[in-house]
Amino acid sequence: MDQTRLGLAISKKNVNRATNRNQIKRAIRESFRRHKNLLNGLDVVVVAHKKQIIINRKNIIESMGAHWKTISQCREF
Repeated sequence: MDQTRLGLAISKKNVNRATNRNQIKRAIRESFRRHKNLLNGLDVVVVAHKKQIIINRKNIIESMGAHWKTISQCREF
């Protein structure tokens, strides 16, 4: 199966406001779409922690881009 899938686990306990959780999810999905070709065939789950309280869409997208690249490199072993 070559389908790449994304799972998001952003709990109310870690990010209280629904609008903030949705902003984080949208930013992660956008970054995932941009880097989907690097993750061919992987199932990825992203978990948000309390440290991600400050929501800056640009920073989230850049940070996730670095994570996608790291994951793709680890896969090639």
